Amino acid sequence: MNYLEQLGSNAKKAATELNLLGHEKKMNALRACAQALLDAKTEILAANETDVTLAVANGVKSSLIDRLRLSFERLQGMADGILDICALPDPIGEVLSMTVRPNGLTIGQKVVPLGVVGIIYESRPNVTSDAFALCFKTGNAVILRGGSDAINSNKAIVTALRHGLTIAGVTEDAVSLVEDTSREAARDFMKLNAYIDVLIPRGGAGLIKTAVEHSTIPVIETGTGNCHVYVDEFADFAMALAIIDNAKTQRLGVCNACESLVIHSKVYQEFIPLLYDRLHDKEIEIRGDERSCAIHTGLVPATEEDYATEYLDKMISLKVVDSIEEAIAHINYYSTKHSEAIVTKDYDRSMKFLNEIDSAAVYVNASTRFTDGYEFGFGAEIGISTQKLHARGPMGLKALTTIKYIIFGNGQIRK
Repeated sequence: MNYLEQLGSNAKKAATELNLLGHEKKMNALRACAQALLDAKTEILAANETDVTLAVANGVKSSLIDRLRLSFERLQGMADGILDICALPDPIGEVLSMTVRPNGLTIGQKVVPLGVVGIIYESRPNVTSDAFALCFKTGNAVILRGGSDAINSNKAIVTALRHGLTIAGVTEDAVSLVEDTSREAARDFMKLNAYIDVLIPRGGAGLIKTAVEHSTIPVIETGTGNCHVYVDEFADFAMALAIIDNAKTQRLGVCNACESLVIHSKVYQEFIPLLYDRLHDKEIEIRGDERSCAIHTGLVPATEEDYATEYLDKMISLKVVDSIEEAIAHINYYSTKHSEAIVTKDYDRSMKFLNEIDSAAVYVNASTRFTDGYEFGFGAEIGISTQKLHARGPMGLKALTTIKYIIFGNGQIRK
């Protein structure tokens, strides 16, 4: 049995134990893990500083370094996030329905854990604690495989979490980390279908594509966010500017940031100069189509690739359209099915947008930055699912469960 198989075997045994944990035992363990993170703050922040220093030396762009960097405030936020998840209702064991068949059988559905969850992710060390807490709360063991850029941070965080579990009298194999960050190890990890029940890749398009194409474990696609904001002909300009500014610039390196703009042709001549001034102050480069570039010399001509790009950087694409139908068609074609928004004062057009946009989260007059487990009231998220089977949108506790049928009889046999 090799290294990865041993991790898988340990996690599978842990999942059996976790399935039998009572609610209070889970609560106590999560509290212990939150405290263990804070107790290990010196070690975790020192490890993170090593990762950040290496990232800067390797020329990693600033938006991604922001995702990587921890501070005491962010570490406190990670601990608070565990406590928030701790306080949420526990879905495990809930009986969703019970029906009596004509033959006297009583058939119900009971919520149960998935088993062992594998997560492959990039950069963000806060994912390490969020993913663990969500999986643990739902009775799942988790095997984490972070990126090489955060390996020191992730080691320190997982060490603290395992220490917290030990203090609480729970198996430390409820969480484990693949410390080999090579591509070969990642590919091998994706083949552990004998031990892992579901694989969740959380990161860029390349990572997700690799997981979908090479995994023998069922995959839930998450992440890439070519998110759009459409400024309708009936938009309030002040509202539109504020929403675009927030959606694009609050945090550049996140999947729910706006990367693409669509502007109705009846307002683009008036709106684009205002937009340029607003985003230019934030050093955002606008890559526009021929009509938009003709309005302002500060815009850069867009290529076809720009409309399909998740920049995670100080760029945004812009397309002028002649109708809401053209806007919807453009968005549905280039979108990664994550989050899209319309800014309009017209009710019928807002409903048309909601009904016809094929994405996990669709907004009227609000920033795409709200597509987040915490903002949706889930405590945290395991990722943003952009597919349609099993889970879609921010994945909280319920997305980490499945059901089994429970059947009560009194001697029935099938004829």
